[in-house]
Amino acid sequence: MSTTTPVTVIVGASSGIGRAAAVRAAQDGSGVIVTYNSNKDGALETVRRVEEVGGTAVALPLDLAAPETIPGFRAEVERTLAATWGTDELTGLVNNAGAGSNALVEDATEEHLDQMYGLLFKGPYLVTQALLPLLADGGAIVNTSSNSARWSGLTAGYSAYGAMKGALTIFTRYLAKELGGRGIRVNTVSPGPTRTPFAGRVFEELPEVTAQFEGQTALGRIGEADDAGSVIAFLLSDGARWVTAQDIEVSGGLRL
Repeated sequence: MSTTTPVTVIVGASSGIGRAAAVRAAQDGSGVIVTYNSNKDGALETVRRVEEVGGTAVALPLDLAAPETIPGFRAEVERTLAATWGTDELTGLVNNAGAGSNALVEDATEEHLDQMYGLLFKGPYLVTQALLPLLADGGAIVNTSSNSARWSGLTAGYSAYGAMKGALTIFTRYLAKELGGRGIRVNTVSPGPTRTPFAGRVFEELPEVTAQFEGQTALGRIGEADDAGSVIAFLLSDGARWVTAQDIEVSGGLRL
């Protein structure tokens, strides 16, 4: 079989930035496989929104905390590609899933470190490794990092989260180097403070926090999911054909 329609896997697309990226990718003409862990209803809502813009999407479960399930996930991706799009290839992969929790270095437990490692680095690494044989030459990978791994986003209590996101950024550069011969581009998007379910209701319930970030941001507002989602979709597109190994901060100029 050969690819007739671009198809992108977006890991972690049941809400927020992943959902926004799925809709944007669909608007650009890509089919979308969206993954979820516990939020199946959210993933189905993402599918509905993709269909609203004329696209096709399928939701599949994936638990990054259970790496032994990843081979089965890959097999399900292969079946979905054949059944839904009549192809055996992906053209894009977005590693966006994750979770955030904070703890000062002196208080961080081994369990906390293991959770951050599994969800933010080991999981994306193993999913990418598993799906690489399905990724077409000339395709694209986008990893969602965080400005918590940059000077602009350093916040006490996020050492484990920021460190694992930093590792993902370095992994991105190595992937770009190793896959360049296949014409595969690999980039990272690093959002700043963004109004998504990931942040809970902090921006609604703590207006002083919102005001603080707005005052520290050159463009004067909190980020929205589509701000990062649209950049992810751009990096998947042919418009970014000469961009690889880059970490693009999407923060509106936080702490410039």
